Amino acid sequence: QVQLVESGGGLVQAGGSLRLSCAASGNIFSINTMAWHRQAPGKQRELVASITSGGSTNYADSVKGRFTISRDNAKNTVYLQMNRPSLEDTAVYYCNTDQIAYYSEDYTWADDVWGQGTQVTVSS
Repeated sequence: QVQLVESGGGLVQAGGSLRLSCAASGNIFSINTMAWHRQAPGKQRELVASITSGGSTNYADSVKGRFTISRDNAKNTVYLQMNRPSLEDTAVYYCNTDQIAYYSEDYTWADDVWGQGTQVTVSS
């Protein structure tokens, strides 16, 4: 099957930088839009940034100018470069895609695939 695995989370000082990675594994043919979401304690999960297979990006207003999403289609990986994080960016960050096409005895696809999440804690 297919899965998304995040890495790169941890403790970062406010104003510093951190890069998250999310790699898709499996016999992947293609991945549609990929995105990063986050959920802070006591809050709903929210979209942070997304990137289409063609490279078009979209950002939440709260991270515009500070975070950059990118992807390497050859590596089936999406990244989130977090610059100048603030305390309000502390959350569990989740990788997501709306569709992955892959081979499993035959050509098939999976919709709405999520990673397990990685904790990002911003300290003052």
